[in-house]
Amino acid sequence: MAEDKKVKKTAEAEIPKESEKQTIKKDDSPKKPLAKAGKRSEKGVKEAKEKVEKIEKQNIEDNTDETPDVSKPKETQKPPRSKIERRGKKYKKAAELIDKSKHYTLKDALVLAIKSSTTKFDSSVEIHIRLNVDPKQADQNIRDSVVLPAGTGKKVRVAVYSDEQNADKAKKAGADIAESDDFLASLDKGKIDFDVLIATPNVMQKLAKYARVLGPKGLMPNPKSGTVTVDVEKAVKQAKAGKVEYRVDSYGIIHSAIGKVSFGEEKLLSNAKTVLASIKQNKPASLKGSYVNSITITTSMGPGVRILTAEF
Repeated sequence: MAEDKKVKKTAEAEIPKESEKQTIKKDDSPKKPLAKAGKRSEKGVKEAKEKVEKIEKQNIEDNTDETPDVSKPKETQKPPRSKIERRGKKYKKAAELIDKSKHYTLKDALVLAIKSSTTKFDSSVEIHIRLNVDPKQADQNIRDSVVLPAGTGKKVRVAVYSDEQNADKAKKAGADIAESDDFLASLDKGKIDFDVLIATPNVMQKLAKYARVLGPKGLMPNPKSGTVTVDVEKAVKQAKAGKVEYRVDSYGIIHSAIGKVSFGEEKLLSNAKTVLASIKQNKPASLKGSYVNSITITTSMGPGVRILTAEF
């Protein structure tokens, strides 16, 4: 009996327990072979490990940066300066003559504009009219041309493209350039030495291919502006006399030059009244409410003077 018990114990000792079986299986299980290429390759696994370490390092650095440094004093931001503070000394001195809270009459505004001119050269005097119109509407896209009684104060170079008969008439009227087919040859070379281009209707088809060159410069002839006409002589005389074209921009504002500072009060007043009268005539019939929102007179690099709109 004693011998049988000894044999049984030795047999039990030789048989491993289930927990031991599992550990043996885990230890003895062979590792999965790495792929030759891709994410599961030795190189891919190494790169993934380095990437994880790099991200962890960055997170640690970001957390340290977020902690406020008590030793450094907080930098106080200076409040933004107003427009008048950013201007030059001459402009500031000129702006002192004008009361920004006041609206002046047209005559008084022109006097102030002349006094507040800051340039050494003969500055241009401009008028800016904000209209209560929507330029996207066809009938509210205000556009016209007007001849200023006192002129613009600029030497205007006028070119005329027409047949030979009208070219001769244009030269007699005072055109700087008056040519037929030779004019197109100069455009092909990119030669544009004129400020106003006038053309007759019969040659507009030939001129159409130069619209990309002339259009952006505002030189393309247009019937609305009076630069496409049969009466070439009249158009040349008007351009030389001081004809200006105005058009409302995308914000509903008309910008127009009305002369030079050297013109004096009376000449500038007659020019300004002519422009305002023309704009008033072009008031759209469909417009409801007020037509003119604001009017400002200014000189080149000078401060603006607001005008009473009740006059118009």
